[in-house]
Amino acid sequence: MLTRKQHELLMFIHERIKETGVSPSFDEMKEALDLASKSGIHRLITALEERGFLRRLPHRARALEVTKLPQQATTSAPSGGRQAFKPQVVPGDKLAPSPASIANDVREIPLLGRIAAGSPIEALQVERDRMLVSESMLGAGEHYVLEVQGDSMIEAGILDGDFVLIRKTDTAHSGEIVVALIQGEEATLKRLRRKGGSIALEAANPKYQTRVYGPDQIEVQGKLVGLIRKYH
Repeated sequence: MLTRKQHELLMFIHERIKETGVSPSFDEMKEALDLASKSGIHRLITALEERGFLRRLPHRARALEVTKLPQQATTSAPSGGRQAFKPQVVPGDKLAPSPASIANDVREIPLLGRIAAGSPIEALQVERDRMLVSESMLGAGEHYVLEVQGDSMIEAGILDGDFVLIRKTDTAHSGEIVVALIQGEEATLKRLRRKGGSIALEAANPKYQTRVYGPDQIEVQGKLVGLIRKYH
């Protein structure tokens, strides 16, 4: 699942490559998404690479390749010369359900507290509130929500203050973002990597080091399936 900005950037790059044959410059991407700096574009591109939507082509300037599009995306080639970027629109009947159907399209999910995206913090397992989450974000199994604290996952598109939707599970594949309980005491949100008989918890921010643990020191408590961001 992509954030709104990730989706907008991906579709902008896709349309520009269709129109001109080359990917847009970082300045053009920054202007199209109305971002204050190019560092935000770098983070979005890294997140899209990690999710398999973009690929950087080596030894070529402005070389980005769109490897896949979101399933719901519908695109059309621009009709004339260069145009300002406009996000693709999903048909209204899919975005705006009638008030009578809203109650059936959301589910109350427990908010268990904060999770560290930085140095591990004490695990919180007590429900402090509940959040309404769209059924479209939920699959099979039991889910819970955690509030993100810290910046170690920013290049995966996860920011301080975001809410992450977690599906309960005690297993995860290498490369998935998980809630990991460290030595039964501290919880953190990191990308899990299996290295031989060890488990590495990998940040998505170069200022944080990857930490390696023995398999008996880490307990997977769930894996990331969605992201909720509030704009004030």
